[in-house]
Amino acid sequence: QLQASGGGLVQAGGSLRLSCAASGRTFSSYGMGWFRMGWFRQAPGKEREFVAAIIWSGGSTYYADSVKGRFTISRDNAKNTVYLQMNSLKPEDTAVYYCASAASSGSIYYTGTYDYWGQGTQVTVSS
Repeated sequence: QLQASGGGLVQAGGSLRLSCAASGRTFSSYGMGWFRMGWFRQAPGKEREFVAAIIWSGGSTYYADSVKGRFTISRDNAKNTVYLQMNSLKPEDTAVYYCASAASSGSIYYTGTYDYWGQGTQVTVSS
């Protein structure tokens, strides 16, 4: 299971850090080169979109162009947790943010690649 937390209300230009903790099997136990954790977001009336992802072994990171330079994804093996540090937040970042895990190969940007999803945490950025 994945449990996302850390959302809230923040003014434009502010920061938030989202966390996604996993229970059960540890991420590092998968041992596959392509096991990844991702963050997606969904604004009202819009489709869920890719935000960031990290390859668990090796730590390679990927970002949507809209958040590149402002958001940072990271992981903590010991805590079995992935984080999304969000800086310089904009009103257009307002959405429900979801974390997800993928144990199979496939596009890192595609929602269908991911097997398990957290419940989502609301991020609201006021102007």
